[in-house]
Amino acid sequence: MDYLKLLAISFFLYFGNLQAQTKAPTINWISWEELDVKLEKDPKKTLVFFHADWCAYCKKIDRVVFTKPEVINKINADFYAVRMNVETSDTIYFDNNKFVNTQALTKRNGVHELALLLASRTGKAFSLPVTLLFTEKFEVNKRIFEYYTSASLLNYLED
Repeated sequence: MDYLKLLAISFFLYFGNLQAQTKAPTINWISWEELDVKLEKDPKKTLVFFHADWCAYCKKIDRVVFTKPEVINKINADFYAVRMNVETSDTIYFDNNKFVNTQALTKRNGVHELALLLASRTGKAFSLPVTLLFTEKFEVNKRIFEYYTSASLLNYLED
């Protein structure tokens, strides 16, 4: 009898562990270079999420909003999605232009010039989080400069 109990427990633990290893769906994030190619071949709306390692609200959006199945499904179905750490020192080629982080050489938290170009506001200091929504023609449709919930993001994505 003890052997059967042990076998049953082992069976449930093994298959329970397999189920726990199933990877949850995630947003299909792509690079700027991939976006350039995809927009050329198949124009589609685009979501760009600018973040930094030190940004608490950026981390909360990642943890709370971008993990919701309805958000993941909507973005993956209707948008290309790009996420960019604004402090990256990578050279980015996009739309036949080369973008670099020249501030990284002189500032502690230097912001990449592509982030400055797209996510800055006139008369205001650069701040995060920033999410931009573009049309199929890669024209800015909406600029979001604050934390948002999954419900409010879904509303933005419907516009």
